Amino acid sequence: MRKLLTGNGAAAWGMRLAKADYLPAFPITPQTEIIETISQWLDNGEMAATMVTMDSEHSMITAAGTAAATGVRVFTATSSQGLLYAMEMIYTVAGWRAPFVLVNVSRALSSPITLEPDHNDILAARDSGFLQLHCSTCQEVVDAVLFAYRLGDDKRIRLPVIVNLDGYYLSFTREPVTLPEQEKTNQFLAEIPSEKGMFRASNPCSQGVAVLGGSQYSYFRYETHLASLNGIKVFSEIGAEFETLFGRRYQAVETYRVDDADIVFFMIGSFATKAKDAVNQLRRKGIKAGLVRPFLLRPYPEEAIIRALQNKKGIAVIDQNISLGKGGILYSELTSVLYNVKNRPDVLVSFIGGLGGRDLTPEDFFEMAKVTAAAADSGVIPSPRLLYTREELAAMHGLQEIALHSGARAKK
Repeated sequence: MRKLLTGNGAAAWGMRLAKADYLPAFPITPQTEIIETISQWLDNGEMAATMVTMDSEHSMITAAGTAAATGVRVFTATSSQGLLYAMEMIYTVAGWRAPFVLVNVSRALSSPITLEPDHNDILAARDSGFLQLHCSTCQEVVDAVLFAYRLGDDKRIRLPVIVNLDGYYLSFTREPVTLPEQEKTNQFLAEIPSEKGMFRASNPCSQGVAVLGGSQYSYFRYETHLASLNGIKVFSEIGAEFETLFGRRYQAVETYRVDDADIVFFMIGSFATKAKDAVNQLRRKGIKAGLVRPFLLRPYPEEAIIRALQNKKGIAVIDQNISLGKGGILYSELTSVLYNVKNRPDVLVSFIGGLGGRDLTPEDFFEMAKVTAAAADSGVIPSPRLLYTREELAAMHGLQEIALHSGARAKK
């Protein structure tokens, strides 16, 4: 069945197709449409689930983790400040090894405040133990929710999973989406294994976490790390099964026109669709460009990334985030992976753009390709670059001058 859906609508359909049992909810822009859509279905009797409105994101994640620990299939969603407000419990429920699906609709963090997207919110959770899937289209959103349940429920993993989509650019953009058939979805997800539910009234036990010393704590944290790493192999297995059932192929790392590429864009999120268009335009101009996009970001699919980027002249790493005082997060992680690799790319060039929803234009991609190619030819790697046009910089400088003059007048 084909439908014209927003990214939020696709996330809601993923929950509906998965037949999630329990939805603890708290609204926050631009995620609210997900909860509203599911609420309407429940009111109309179109699906069966228990939805509870919580008093904060902190309590929402607590409820999600405790329900998941009993064997219930749980779905919830948040965004931006909400994810950060829940961060204590994000770490906690991962430590419980309680699998459920959390959709995060990325929105830049304050301050200053904005309702538009970048990836600092979701990347703040990258060390928590949640697996992470990053979507670039509405089709990927609905499919990723189904992937997430299979990943989290697998006995080799048993961890919660975040499905991330960009606010506004994806959450409120309508695209044609092929919805999986319910019968095939049931086959793909099957029933939650009976051993998942560890709490039974007839057999009371504690799944709480005791206060542990360093040795025991280290053991538990490392076991969780190893479980997360299992996600790379499990993803590959799930991908093959998904393709057989639904005809769509997903890999942990998407590559586009990379085989013979000299210059490769490396990025995540919905702007990767613009990068594909830029690659096509650059190819028509005789520039061998390509794109590498991690779909699975946690666990980090190192081997697939290395295979895709070996022997390339230059990599333009595009971070829609900024680690203040350091730079781009994707750039730092990619550098650590490639450092000891034979035949690694000649240069990695860091670009930071799209912060707070600032658009990435075709001209931005052409400029990044030009700068990266020049760095590969010269061997001189430029400093990390914030993507701004001269006009934007001039406007910002003008605003600063106005603010300074206003401040001087106020003092007089």
